[in-house]
Amino acid sequence: METFWNDRYKGSEYIYGETPNQYFEEKLRELKPGKILLPAEGEGRNAVFAARLGWQVYAFDYSHQAMKKALQLADKQNVKIHYQVADFAKVSYEEQSFDAVAVIFAHFVLEEKMEFLQKMTSLLKPGGTFIMEVFSKDQLKHQKLNPTSGGPKQPEMLYDTEELKPWTSGFKTFELTEKVVELKEGTHHEGRASVIRFWGTKL
Repeated sequence: METFWNDRYKGSEYIYGETPNQYFEEKLRELKPGKILLPAEGEGRNAVFAARLGWQVYAFDYSHQAMKKALQLADKQNVKIHYQVADFAKVSYEEQSFDAVAVIFAHFVLEEKMEFLQKMTSLLKPGGTFIMEVFSKDQLKHQKLNPTSGGPKQPEMLYDTEELKPWTSGFKTFELTEKVVELKEGTHHEGRASVIRFWGTKL
């Protein structure tokens, strides 16, 4: 996995762009800045945006190349982020220590998917906000029509709202929807795509 992402991120181009995910930006602007965690953060576009808003930002990813580019982007925009290379199962942040967690297009094999979400939830304070945008299982149809729209090609790595409902029982849910959006995030997330969006506060 690390080799795959290092290869993908090794070029100078920011393949998902330098600006934040639209849904993440919209929801984060509604919150008072605090301490936020961004797992599978890639090249740092969301982390740097959060830091610009005054958040204390922590992020991690599998890829050393991703971290290198994220830190370069932070320097370019004159902000500081805390970034480490790690697998989600091995990160050692203090439980219930974050005011917000944002999962933006973080995809895992079937047996890891819910383990990942539960681990991220355990790091969130009660009353903290969880923001998520991920590709839905319907994205496979959009990939065939528009290969640049992105997302894994393995159905088990994609999400559906029914499988997420047991996990969302730990939240006051403000939104859990599947919708088709127009992505404009660099060269690898471009065009019509099917996503699931979740926004809630931890009970």
